[in-house]
Amino acid sequence: MTTITSPAPVDPLFLAAPKVATFLGDRALTNASGFFFEREGRLHLVTSRHVVIDEDSGHQPDRIEVTLHLDAADLTQTTGFSVPLYADGVATWRQGRDSGGEIDVAVLALERAALPPGAIVRAFTPSHLQTAYSAVPADTSLLVVGFPLGFHDARHHLPVLRHAVIASPFGVRFQGEGYFLTDARTHRGISGAPVVMRDAAPSLATAALPWKLLGVHSARLDMGNRDQVLDESLGLNCAWYADILLTLTGPSPAAAAAPT
Repeated sequence: MTTITSPAPVDPLFLAAPKVATFLGDRALTNASGFFFEREGRLHLVTSRHVVIDEDSGHQPDRIEVTLHLDAADLTQTTGFSVPLYADGVATWRQGRDSGGEIDVAVLALERAALPPGAIVRAFTPSHLQTAYSAVPADTSLLVVGFPLGFHDARHHLPVLRHAVIASPFGVRFQGEGYFLTDARTHRGISGAPVVMRDAAPSLATAALPWKLLGVHSARLDMGNRDQVLDESLGLNCAWYADILLTLTGPSPAAAAAPT
């Protein structure tokens, strides 16, 4: 029997999407997904807006905790990094809205100097955004990278991949909203996950993380008049267009609405 003494290098995609947990004080609330996004040297964590606050359900955490890897050769070495959601009573995240209404995406700035020594971060950048709509045909294979129901490789603290396909024309705002549809099997806990496709021709700027970022998974889409007994769930999901990150990570995001 062969003994593996060190793990094979993992695709950087697994290290770009950390597990996110929400807390109210010391009380654990929910598990979710997220990913790192870097712009002009500024590092951010991206997740769904309803992960950090959801007025309808009364979900109001005061901090989140992100799982960070500390050793590229030994992926069992991790730590939790706590990020406050409020400072002096003011929300620390940015959220956005457009002509279609509120966008279910939240961005939190991370201080690199505050990260644990040796923390391994793989981040998407503006160069990873898929802006050429014609480059995403209807038969494009996608991945949703996250933690459905909190499930993951608990030893190595890595997310799982769910296959998805485009379910509405990419570049067309479904129902006039700022999202497109995917067809994928998803669950609670995967909110905030990146929706990506393989970059067939990575540039120097994207070679270290050769994936195109299309969207931010938000929630399953269902019909209010569906018979819960006779009709199966549609299996469709909302993914907000990732180009909202250019607004939310800019120095003066004119279209971003201040959280309340």
